[in-house]
Amino acid sequence: MFDPTSRYYRLPTSTWVRGDGTEITYVRRRFLPHAAQLATLVEVTLTDGDRLDLIAARTLGASEHFWRICDAENAMNPIDLEAEPGRRLRVPIPRAGA
Repeated sequence: MFDPTSRYYRLPTSTWVRGDGTEITYVRRRFLPHAAQLATLVEVTLTDGDRLDLIAARTLGASEHFWRICDAENAMNPIDLEAEPGRRLRVPIPRAGA
């Protein structure tokens, strides 16, 4: 259902049965991991024009891993992390199987 690089790739699915018997399959909710438990690979200071996908490409080798930075910063919305030049962001060491 999801690309292996997606934060949702390993989430289980569930099925809800409507009153008329129609089954609706959905992906279970994803909870943010405890950021304090994620080991830091590097810290990055934001500059004008920085984006999480560019930071992820530079530090993790894959722009689609921007969500790992969000997890390390307890951010549900990536936009919240890009607004402040000078802000320091943690880039976590990717965990196997995560």
